[in-house]
Amino acid sequence: MPLINDDQVVLDLTGDDRHEATRALAERLVATGRCTDLDQFVADVRERESKTATGLPGGIAIPHARSAAITEPSLVFGRIADGIDWGAKDGPARLVFLIAAPADGGDAHMQVLPQLARALMREDFRAALLAATTAAEVVEIVEQHVQLDTPAVQSEADSPATQPEAESAPAGRTLRFVGVTSCPTGIAHTYMAAEALENAAREAGHEITVETQGSAGSTPLSAAQIADADAVIFAHDVEVKERGRFAGKPTIDVGVKKAISDGPQLIEQAAELAAAWEADPSRARTDAHPVDSSSEDDQSARVGFGTKLRQWLMTGVSYMIPFVAAGGILIAISFMLAQIALGENGAIEIVKYSLMGDDQYNIAQNFNPASLTSWAALANVIGSASFGFLVPILSGYIAFAIADRPGLVPGIVGGSIAITMDAGFLGGIVTGLLAGAVARWISSWKVHKGVRGVMPVVVIPLLSSLVTAGLFITVLGRPIVALMNSLNDGLNSLTGGGVLVLGLILGAMMGFDLGGPVNKVAYGFATAGLSAAGTAMDAPQLKIMAAVMAAGMVAPLALALATAVAPRLFSAPERENGKAAWLLGASFISEGAIPFAAADPIRIIIASTIGSAATGGLVMLFGSTLLAPHGGIWVLPLIGQPLLFVVALAVGVVITAALVVLFKAMGARRKAAKDAAEVRTGAPAAA
Repeated sequence: MPLINDDQVVLDLTGDDRHEATRALAERLVATGRCTDLDQFVADVRERESKTATGLPGGIAIPHARSAAITEPSLVFGRIADGIDWGAKDGPARLVFLIAAPADGGDAHMQVLPQLARALMREDFRAALLAATTAAEVVEIVEQHVQLDTPAVQSEADSPATQPEAESAPAGRTLRFVGVTSCPTGIAHTYMAAEALENAAREAGHEITVETQGSAGSTPLSAAQIADADAVIFAHDVEVKERGRFAGKPTIDVGVKKAISDGPQLIEQAAELAAAWEADPSRARTDAHPVDSSSEDDQSARVGFGTKLRQWLMTGVSYMIPFVAAGGILIAISFMLAQIALGENGAIEIVKYSLMGDDQYNIAQNFNPASLTSWAALANVIGSASFGFLVPILSGYIAFAIADRPGLVPGIVGGSIAITMDAGFLGGIVTGLLAGAVARWISSWKVHKGVRGVMPVVVIPLLSSLVTAGLFITVLGRPIVALMNSLNDGLNSLTGGGVLVLGLILGAMMGFDLGGPVNKVAYGFATAGLSAAGTAMDAPQLKIMAAVMAAGMVAPLALALATAVAPRLFSAPERENGKAAWLLGASFISEGAIPFAAADPIRIIIASTIGSAATGGLVMLFGSTLLAPHGGIWVLPLIGQPLLFVVALAVGVVITAALVVLFKAMGARRKAAKDAAEVRTGAPAAA
């Protein structure tokens, strides 16, 4: 079926706000049989709108979402006479495209958005839509530009190499630019910014090739294209991938919306910067840092150091987690098999196996496929090897987050030295931050063009590794080792009330913002601690990991339970989310509770924090342990004291569910009383 038909065109769309207008458009999809649940789809669109406004310059809006309520990729068009505010800075939207895609619709959603985004940057396309008098005319106009089977990339006919030269090209030589565009979702803004830059360059008589780092994929700029470029334009709201490719080029660096609204200005600035570099090499060295042409609003939106620090740390943790998962689960399996094969002392005996030596403990020389002990030893050796990478990977990717690829070598080397000195994950964090800062500083040096080629492969890794490792070995390492030893001694000495308090705090942090920064700090603390635990099955760090995972499961499971026992207190979309929350919570995905918290933040967060804290405290008190950093109920066989773990989880779930039902029931009673008062008085009651 086609993406759009006559019944999916509303030439006189109305509504008090964008949500009401979106619902009116979505009703057309219900009428044409493409939407099976209106409330669910509208909720999905609103959830997408909460991330980034979909209003765009030029009186355009493109609300969009994937949804289980949609049966096939679809477009609905609406035209608003007076416009409706859709979040764009230049005013209300008059042309609205609602884009709907099935939840499992593959890349169809990603094909439609880039094509439509590029078409909407064409003045003739917008003018034709505004002038259309019939629905059939709108369908014909749209189908000329948007086809589901067309790749969501720039066509050959539209590429800079084949576009006709502008009729009024300015005097002087044609400049060649390259650009990169990207936005947080990698969809509309990414491609609209690319189209705006291409149009502006063509009108100015120049050429530009843009790499769109979007969800539909991208074709990277070639080394030759970058080398031939007179200047570079970055229009992005997320980090440019492989930014080092553009080293040594005059660069304009702005937010993605700046390119959409001020493309000609950016092209003009790029031309001026290229001329300055060409005419005055000394000024080129002075201006080597990217020119920031963002507005005051853009600058105020830039993240602060604290947010950047958290992002750097979580980048390291995210790359470390697969090593933790692989190593932890293999070690836990090895202990289980060893207990079966060798009895009560199996966990003690199995850690003696390695790949070294010439005795019976060298598993490489003595592996027997028919022996359960051999399989247990093999799993333990592989798991321990994976664990050996935890701190180097943590350190390396913290540095990578700060300095991109130049930070990897000093970060990994520094992390390896931290492990050798027994500085643990604290040492890895310090070496990662230090390596990233040093590598970034060296990368900023202004060097002769003859040296630039060897900077990333020789100079930066050599000097940054020397500085990072040298400082850590001679100055920083010993104090951090002492601090790490104190931390481990403190954890080992925790008893009774101390254990309970730590569990309460970590549990409350996990339940507070459900996958947000506070939650991630607690989770990062637990996963980083696994590196210190090693293969010791009774280490306190394993109790912390168990407490954190159990607490993170509470909120989604509790809300699933609440929607089941008191469905009348929840909307239809929330009841549907409650069904999915069973699986999400059981799999330790705290974000399953976010739709509920977004709709009713105060009550949900209070209930979640209390219940999660109770679970965290009980797990610590019961002494449950866990070597795996994730998995929920699916790693239950790997949990120490599994029954008590389940009991602690159930207590927190019941507490949170009961509080949610109580709070919502109280709110419903207050609303009913208010409505009754309005009926009696004939006027709205005071709030």
